[in-house]
Amino acid sequence: MSRTPSHAAHAAAVRPEWERARRIVVKIGSALLADRANGTLKEEWLASLIDDVAALRNAGRQVVLVSSGAVALGRFKLGLPKGVLELEQSQAAAAVGQISLAAAYQAHAARHGIIVAQILLTLGDTEQRRRYLNARHTIETLLELGAVPVVNENDTVATAEIKYGDNDRLSARVASMVSADCLVLLSDIDGLYTAPPQSDPAARHIPIVTEITAEIEAMAGAPGTELSKGGMKTKIEAGKIALGAGTNMVITTGNVMNPLRAIAEGSKVTWFLANQDPVTAKKRWIAGQLEPRGTLHIDAGAERALLSGKSLLPAGVTRIEGAFDRGDAVIIRSTDGRELGRGLVAYPKAEAEKIAGKRSADIEALIGYAGGDELVHRNDMALSRK
Repeated sequence: MSRTPSHAAHAAAVRPEWERARRIVVKIGSALLADRANGTLKEEWLASLIDDVAALRNAGRQVVLVSSGAVALGRFKLGLPKGVLELEQSQAAAAVGQISLAAAYQAHAARHGIIVAQILLTLGDTEQRRRYLNARHTIETLLELGAVPVVNENDTVATAEIKYGDNDRLSARVASMVSADCLVLLSDIDGLYTAPPQSDPAARHIPIVTEITAEIEAMAGAPGTELSKGGMKTKIEAGKIALGAGTNMVITTGNVMNPLRAIAEGSKVTWFLANQDPVTAKKRWIAGQLEPRGTLHIDAGAERALLSGKSLLPAGVTRIEGAFDRGDAVIIRSTDGRELGRGLVAYPKAEAEKIAGKRSADIEALIGYAGGDELVHRNDMALSRK
């Protein structure tokens, strides 16, 4: 692994999508973190990556890491054989490896005064809206507090039926969840090629993808090694998720020191460019793709607040209809019945009815715990007009 990437043959000006990205999700594959021969952690490489994360944070940007590696590290510690592991063996390996991995991130981040937090997710955490909101709010809070979330699939408890099976798609779901501007997939290859370059010397590198067509999908090669379940196919699937959420994605090699700095220095990569920003994509999803489960009727003061860009507080709600749970979509209507917009409600109906018309400061006394001040947060709302 080279200490400094060589860009002589393909150096280019950094793309504006990278310069403008304020929230970045970085996926790190197992093969980059774990030595294939002995299963030890590649400490020097991880140190260089955290150096890059620190530099991005110093520039006012937020970073979320989606890290593989727990199973790869744990299997060697337990003396498990090479090749595909049984589910129970993978869970045991993850249980051992997660401790080592979290400790390594913590130690390297501490050199820069950075606090890291481990978040373990399953498929249901990103697909069931209530759990999706819980996970998203946790990550958002950590970012607001200045921490760096380190996300991994919860391999210790996930069964085959509820597993992602690779962290490419998980990272894309996380990027969508937190409305990231850019998703970086650090791989063992420097981007998408017309054919697998290891077997086809005539394969051409593709620097930019603006639409994932059948032709692009056909270019994906076979899955990776026993240390890495993801191949180009899963990266293309991740691209679909990211672009649909308005998040730009970049595939680049992680087989260099300081791989994120290399992107800023014009390294050879493939950019997947979204045709809309994350906020617009999310509001379209809320407005048009979710079936509303209820209706919140609001007063004139709340309507003015929404139209000025504020969240919907319980005090402005006059009546509630339907049967909904936390995270479900609801319609927001004015006093005269007009649909003002739609949003993801932060409380289930039973609790929403208790706090409707009341001050946010009274929420804890009314329902027994201190939830958020908003019934529908402005970030979870798509208005019909402004």
